Amino acid sequence: MTARTRNGEPALRASPTPHAALAPASGATALAGRVLLPLLLAGAVVAAAYALAAQPGGGPSLAFALTLGAAFGALLQRTRFCFLCHARDFIDRRDPRGLLAILLALAVGTVGYHIVFGAWVPNPVAPRLPPDAHIGPVSWVLALAGLAFGLGMAVSGSCISAHLYRLGEGSPVSPFALVGAAGGFLLGFLTWNDLYLSTIITAPVVWLPHHLGYGGSLAVQLLALGGLAALLWRFRAASSPEAPARKPPHTLPDLLRSWFDGRWPYWIGGLGVGLIGFLVILRLKPLGVTSAIGSAARQLGSEAGLVPLRLEGLDGFAGCATVPGDSWLTPNGLLVAGLVAGGFAASLAAGQFTPRRPTLRDAARGLGGGLLLGWGSMTGLGCTIGTLLSGTMAGALSGWVFGLTVLAGVWAGLALPRRFVRN
Repeated sequence: MTARTRNGEPALRASPTPHAALAPASGATALAGRVLLPLLLAGAVVAAAYALAAQPGGGPSLAFALTLGAAFGALLQRTRFCFLCHARDFIDRRDPRGLLAILLALAVGTVGYHIVFGAWVPNPVAPRLPPDAHIGPVSWVLALAGLAFGLGMAVSGSCISAHLYRLGEGSPVSPFALVGAAGGFLLGFLTWNDLYLSTIITAPVVWLPHHLGYGGSLAVQLLALGGLAALLWRFRAASSPEAPARKPPHTLPDLLRSWFDGRWPYWIGGLGVGLIGFLVILRLKPLGVTSAIGSAARQLGSEAGLVPLRLEGLDGFAGCATVPGDSWLTPNGLLVAGLVAGGFAASLAAGQFTPRRPTLRDAARGLGGGLLLGWGSMTGLGCTIGTLLSGTMAGALSGWVFGLTVLAGVWAGLALPRRFVRN
């Protein structure tokens, strides 16, 4: 029986022998599953990107989105870059390495964003904002959206980006969570007008460069991230378990196996996510994964008469816009498709594709948590990738507020039930 974590996801497994990954006893099936199939998937992505690049107009952007999405999905899967997992490691075991990786991603992206935005908007005078940036209004509505999203993570076992790459691992929960997220977007559209007219319309949009300039904004953010990292480092020095030492690879096959057995170091995930978040704005909109899902839900809801004919002020916000589209052939849609494909290829190569038949509990967790994820994403104008990562990197106060309330929601969803059980 396959070992699993408390959330029903496949546990990471170390090879029983140094050559277990490609042992002769595994036969042709293992060779095809861990080598040939991932190579075929990578080739299919490259071929699709080549075909997209030949299309007139936005073809190169579509090809770039698909390719970058595949790299992003593989990176997330191999480093297990999951906001819930990292938060749970700290809540349960005071292991801060995952949260430190998130802070590293934010620091790297913050430097890149401020350089690019400084070229795009040399004089950051209000009300001018960088185009398409995740800079949103700050109010109790945003805080409530963050709490709902964090609770949804705790219930479903992942954030939306992690559910996307876990589709490629055969997760029995992720398909239901993504369906639930689409339903949550519909609920968000139903509550949007009341929340917008009562609160959001007058909520301040705070972009730090408006008040501090680019240099001041960069300094304040890096100091804040450094202070949080120093605080977490104290926990690491006191109680965080050290990873067992691994023998360095001596041959090329050993080197290749070291990249596909277990997981990549935390710092690679943080550095890679920060660099991708920075690179994507050079060719596309700032990084986000919910625009395509939200747009599809809005399109279907509008056709079924479930979405209000007018969503007050919604389409005036940047970030993870949810404008109905005719197809998924958009940069964000292809980024999401590439993410799933990259996660699938990486999980096959690592021997971590372990599908199983979903149970009623899996379905209930996925649908219930997904509803919270979708409502929080729609109301907060993005998820942990869009509002939290891209927003904070951009110097938006909304990113900080969303991130802190997401952590509060995760803590409430994980720690409080256990406390009540113990009592």
